[in-house]
Amino acid sequence: MAVDPECPVCRTADIVCAKWTLLVVRELDEGRSRFCELERSLTGISPRTLSLRLRELEQEGIVERQQLPELPPRVEYALTDKGRALLPMIEDMRCFGEQWLEGAADTALVAPGA
Repeated sequence: MAVDPECPVCRTADIVCAKWTLLVVRELDEGRSRFCELERSLTGISPRTLSLRLRELEQEGIVERQQLPELPPRVEYALTDKGRALLPMIEDMRCFGEQWLEGAADTALVAPGA
């Protein structure tokens, strides 16, 4: 799906631009989480979409899935080092949103420090 498979920006965009992906990563920044906890914290995500995103992120090495030896079986998800490497980008997006996307439209047009 990448426009240029040799371009690192295109390859990264292929992974992180799928709907809900960055929000799943952001939620896992809090630590290990179970499927039901992720579903509850991501208001509006369907169980099918969450399952697909987690599976895709696991295949990319961004999320690790750990099945705990309990009855009933319990599965937890956590970020890998590769997944944690996405957190600065998410933080930059948060800062951009706070600075440029919130508040009155006319205040967004004023450059910081102006």
